[in-house]
Amino acid sequence: MSDDLQRKLQSELTNFKTVQKELQKAISTRQQLDGQLNENEIVKEELNLLPTDGKVFKSVGPVLIKTELVEAKQNVSKRIDYISKEVKKVDDLIASLEKKQDVHREALQKLQHQLQQAQVKAALQA
Repeated sequence: MSDDLQRKLQSELTNFKTVQKELQKAISTRQQLDGQLNENEIVKEELNLLPTDGKVFKSVGPVLIKTELVEAKQNVSKRIDYISKEVKKVDDLIASLEKKQDVHREALQKLQHQLQQAQVKAALQA
């Protein structure tokens, strides 16, 4: 009985650690997306400060290419929309992983309690 509980406990612990790693990866991705979103918001604000005949250059590899202000604003807006959608996806993933983590944590606690009870019983019978 005790060996079976220990195997279950070890398996549950492995699952818990896997979910923890996935959660950390998702949080890291979320932080990167936040950085990108902030950068693009700043670019959008800067573009809004330019006069309608202002010059905008886009970096393509080692070359700067002149771009129309309207096109640059559209590109930045599209990027912001895309990043916002990705943030939403990652937020949903984080919420899901946190729920999984809670389920595994509860299962671990139950198994630890059962294992302690089994050890107490074994000690009393000895």
